Amino acid sequence: MQRFLGAPAAVVLALFALGSGTGDGGTDLLTGTDQGTVVISGTQTTHSPEGKRGPRAGSPRAPEAPWYPPHEFDFDSCLDDWNSSRGCFRATEPDEVKRSEPGQASPSARPITMTDLAQFAPEKIAVTGEPGNLGIAGMPMNFVATATTHTRTGTLFGTPIAVRFTPTSYAFVHGDGSTATTADGGRTWSALGQLSFTPTATSHVYEDRGTYLAHVSVRYAAEVDLGAGWSAVPGDLTVDGPDSEIRIFEAHTALVAFMCAENPGAPGC
Repeated sequence: MQRFLGAPAAVVLALFALGSGTGDGGTDLLTGTDQGTVVISGTQTTHSPEGKRGPRAGSPRAPEAPWYPPHEFDFDSCLDDWNSSRGCFRATEPDEVKRSEPGQASPSARPITMTDLAQFAPEKIAVTGEPGNLGIAGMPMNFVATATTHTRTGTLFGTPIAVRFTPTSYAFVHGDGSTATTADGGRTWSALGQLSFTPTATSHVYEDRGTYLAHVSVRYAAEVDLGAGWSAVPGDLTVDGPDSEIRIFEAHTALVAFMCAENPGAPGC
């Protein structure tokens, strides 16, 4: 409701005040002249600092644009149309990036096997029979095979690698049809503090005289290092040693009047 009093000049002043007033809505504006007063009832609307106006109540909404599924990216077609303004790039999904841990082979590389490590195999170990590869039938011969842990380096599949072999067991082949497997390669009678021709963990008794070819097969466990520490390789590697000739003699006892040094021509000398 509006009420007007006074001269037309008052209306002009009131309208001027209405245009220059400030507020946040719901504020009455009051002004006057010497002859009367003009009162205008109403509200004043101010706009947001961004200057954005919301849609008026009851105004029609713009129709939504139809949705179409995205086209599948075709890199080859993009290259054929290289002169166009579109870029030939495709985003990589997070699960497409697979990184290997430091020191480990690429996920696409197959695991390292003992067959791959055959080129780094340890040297063959020759077996020795005490004393001096000569023995007496019916008496123990002490076999000794010395194998130690050793490391070799090289390149495998184009990658630098270190391979460490550790002996785990020894299979003695005596040449007379018998074999024996032990956890170590044995020690000499002297190292054991034993007399010659006494039994040991690696000794063997030949029943008949003759010449035999004996050897030892050493079984190794392997570890590899690609730069991030040692890791075990499943399985084991067996290295067969060369043949050693073993000669076995017979021993006979006889009663003599003198020692052979005293009478070399005595029976049995």
